[in-house]
Amino acid sequence: MKFVAFERAKQGTGASRRLRISGRTPGIVYGAGLEPQQIEIDHNALWHALKKETFHSTILDMEIDGKDHKVLLRDVQMHPYKQLILHIDFQRVDANTKLHMKVPLHFSGDENSVAVKAEGCMANHVLTEIDVMCLPADLPEFISVDLSGLKKGVSLHLSDIILPKGVSAVTHGKTNPVVVSVVVIGAAEAPTAEADPAAAAAAGAPAAAAAATGKAAPAAAGKAAPAAKAPAAAKKK
Repeated sequence: MKFVAFERAKQGTGASRRLRISGRTPGIVYGAGLEPQQIEIDHNALWHALKKETFHSTILDMEIDGKDHKVLLRDVQMHPYKQLILHIDFQRVDANTKLHMKVPLHFSGDENSVAVKAEGCMANHVLTEIDVMCLPADLPEFISVDLSGLKKGVSLHLSDIILPKGVSAVTHGKTNPVVVSVVVIGAAEAPTAEADPAAAAAAGAPAAAAAATGKAAPAAAGKAAPAAKAPAAAKKK
């Protein structure tokens, strides 16, 4: 994906504020053993680019003064409540140096699995992206994950995913983390749906009997007791 940036001459808080008012976003490019370079990018073009998954997970072609640079998006600072990009960071790419990047996972095939079709389950995506290490030329845009083999009670782990050639996963000390878990749906609703009709009828029997005889239900008898003492109080007078 290609975009255009411009070299930024003025720096500082005031200069950055004026830049944003003019419709530009300040940024910086660093890495590859070169001096950091201050840049500015058209805000609207950048806003639409950030909505694309490829802008976050692939090597980008950044044009500055007619020259192309291979870069990676590293950080974006957003306004707390406005639709405004405050600052953006890019890292230059060295073709011979391995990269550490987050790559999104694209899931498919769960609707054809035994777990979903026949066992009343659903696929819960525990991870939607993974950290990888690879050379720039081997960096994938995304990693496809086939869920057609899911079964009830069996989770899909990182070791079950086939990674592209030259790509290795970075687990940060975790041993074979779960990527997709199989969850049984509707189990909690079964007892309520199968309530015993006889028990419900027994619970309503006292109320029905009280209505037929004209007597108060047992729960109301305690409230009527104080009224029964009224005649005795009258005799004392």
